[in-house]
Amino acid sequence: MMQKKDIEIGSQVYTEEGGDPCGAVRDVRLENRHEITIYVENSGEFIVPMDAISAAHDGKVILDRARLDQSLLDAVAHAHDAEIPGL
Repeated sequence: MMQKKDIEIGSQVYTEEGGDPCGAVRDVRLENRHEITIYVENSGEFIVPMDAISAAHDGKVILDRARLDQSLLDAVAHAHDAEIPGL
């Protein structure tokens, strides 16, 4: 099981190793609720259960897409919509 020290507030969130970040960790609640809160750009905050996290290392949290709610998947798909290419 992942430990609290593996996931820190501010860690970047990814849906695949080596991919682009889609969010950041806002809160970690592992003692009793076993979940984290992430912020996804353009969509807001989402609760992610620990069983939807496939890895956490080096300031990164990798999510398991197969275990994510559709609303979070939709948010991730649009996380970079407001970015202007080249800036």
